[in-house]
Amino acid sequence: MFPGARMAFTRKGLQESIRLLACRKNRNMSTAGKVIKCKAAVLWEIKKPFSIEEVEVAPPKAHEVRIKVAATGICRSDDYVVSGNFVIPLPVIIGHEAAGIVESIGEGVTTVKPGDKVIPLFLPQCGKCNVCKHPEGNLCAKNDLSIPRGTMQDGTTRFTCKGKPINHFLSTSTFTQYTVLDEISVAKIDPASPLEKICLIGYAFSTGYGSAVQVAKVTPGSTCAVFGLGGVGLAVVMGCKAAGAARIIGVDINKDKYAKAKQVGATECISPQDFKKPIHEVLKEMSGGGVDFSFEVIGRLDTMVAALASCQEAYGISVIVGVPPDSQNLSVNPMLLLTGRTWKGAIFGGFKSKDSVPRLVSEFMAKKFSLDPLITHVLPFEKINEAFDLLRTGKSIRTVLTF
Repeated sequence: MFPGARMAFTRKGLQESIRLLACRKNRNMSTAGKVIKCKAAVLWEIKKPFSIEEVEVAPPKAHEVRIKVAATGICRSDDYVVSGNFVIPLPVIIGHEAAGIVESIGEGVTTVKPGDKVIPLFLPQCGKCNVCKHPEGNLCAKNDLSIPRGTMQDGTTRFTCKGKPINHFLSTSTFTQYTVLDEISVAKIDPASPLEKICLIGYAFSTGYGSAVQVAKVTPGSTCAVFGLGGVGLAVVMGCKAAGAARIIGVDINKDKYAKAKQVGATECISPQDFKKPIHEVLKEMSGGGVDFSFEVIGRLDTMVAALASCQEAYGISVIVGVPPDSQNLSVNPMLLLTGRTWKGAIFGGFKSKDSVPRLVSEFMAKKFSLDPLITHVLPFEKINEAFDLLRTGKSIRTVLTF
């Protein structure tokens, strides 16, 4: 090739690169600062189906991020909102287990930029409160879980529908094509990660896995009992196996879940309906006096007590993972604790969200664990009501909705 031709080719290539970059920038800038109209699943009333509506999503304010949701999981906690067991302000866009791509950012945002792959964090990490500064705490003072506000940190919403403001849910609201998050509620992740899978790290996997390895600190050679073999329960089983437990007993009345539980690490599965005596007595007999670690991943008061009672009375550790019904109290004999048992609870597996989510995604990319066993259905977003029917009838473990 002649030198002149080489120069012309190089100049032409440079011009084309500049053109492509400009197009990409314009594409990113086309919606920045503007209201976006998109589809969302709005819950107008409890115990009613979701309504697919056109909503307006306002641009992010200072220290806020607007993302395009790529995939979102269906969780039992979401269904608690629908049933009224988890009371939050209505109307609302719920959903809290997702992954997406940053569309635009507000003034002062430094941790993400447009085009970044991210996971919304239902449990924020401000990094400034006493909990965030404590080495063991993760329930950031800025959370919207303890007393749900239904708003952004500034007390206002970014959603409107039919002229009415629509509330946010747990700092995330992922049942929508676009959502707005506070910067403290978003984590930048590996750009190569598959969003339709790693969305589960936004809640189910991290909550279950962390409950075993981070909260209970399961020890090698131990015996564990996991009450509830849904998506989070299976993640607990995976965590127990990763920690080296020798025996992992799954407890569930739905025997259709046993095969999957054994696939991810359960050594055996039992149903309380197959025994005449209380399940905690059955487990104590099976384990020679009580299991070392137990996990309640259902959200029922009776199984929480049963899980505690199934532990070895002198040193057993029981962890509450399931979300309990709203406004209900437990009555427990203190002797269950006086002898030496430890009763613990944890949100999001004890992980500090903004710090831990990117690391967990990296571990997934390094094939340290698989999320495939947890995902039984993948449906288009418009079939959200069908996805909840699958959950309620016990036919799914995790359904992922894609946009």
